[in-house]
Amino acid sequence: MSELKVPTMAEMMASEQNPDVLFWVGCAGSFDDRAKKITRALVKILNNVGVNFAVLGSEESCTGDPAKRAGNEFLFQMQAMGNIQVLNGYEIKKIVTTCPHCFNTLKNEYPELGGNYEVLHHSEFLQNLINEGKLTIQGGAFKGQKITFHDPCYLGRANDVYEAPRVLIEKLDAELVEMKRCKTNGFCCGAGGGQMFKEAEKGNKEVNIERTEEAIELKPDIIATGCPFCMTMMTDGVKLKDKETEIKIFDLAELIAKANDL
Repeated sequence: MSELKVPTMAEMMASEQNPDVLFWVGCAGSFDDRAKKITRALVKILNNVGVNFAVLGSEESCTGDPAKRAGNEFLFQMQAMGNIQVLNGYEIKKIVTTCPHCFNTLKNEYPELGGNYEVLHHSEFLQNLINEGKLTIQGGAFKGQKITFHDPCYLGRANDVYEAPRVLIEKLDAELVEMKRCKTNGFCCGAGGGQMFKEAEKGNKEVNIERTEEAIELKPDIIATGCPFCMTMMTDGVKLKDKETEIKIFDLAELIAKANDL
């Protein structure tokens, strides 16, 4: 990220500045090589449109979502309280994140522990920038391409965010095609509930393969998603089906960054 402008909250405070929004990067966006590209794409967009943002940097810790989903409430509360102490210390009011798991936890589970913030998934944040006239999308790069969107569980069914991702895709001048199971009837990629970090239970077929097959049926050029966990599961599914050369998988932020040559 050295060539990109990514100020930390500590740097902001030292220069007596307050960012308009905190970008919560998340564990995947910080450490997973594929998800780092999503982080870079969003930062490029934020820099390009002049959003005054900051990150916590080394002060950011896991939200505690994996621990909670795996049943370790004690560890979750320890992680959450540490983060809330940092966030409240900086008087953070607004947070944007590229991870629906972080989004859901920060938005719905931190308030009862004393962490009250306006939390937005990056699809909502980008839609707001479009509505405010700050962000325009040059759709030429994807014109005529067929894109299907996989709804992340913690974005869609858990938080009713369905339209923002689709608005962004439609701005690309691409053809949005829907899988049979989408929106409120969406189907999990298999990574939620702590499943990302363990082997699948015995069965006839792994969930991500089932979901990938539903996407492949549509013969899309691109499978779009808004979650680093979903990104991993869908990528693995496409690889297993030997469709890597035909079908690409991108996050919404990557699509917009590519469309705008960022």
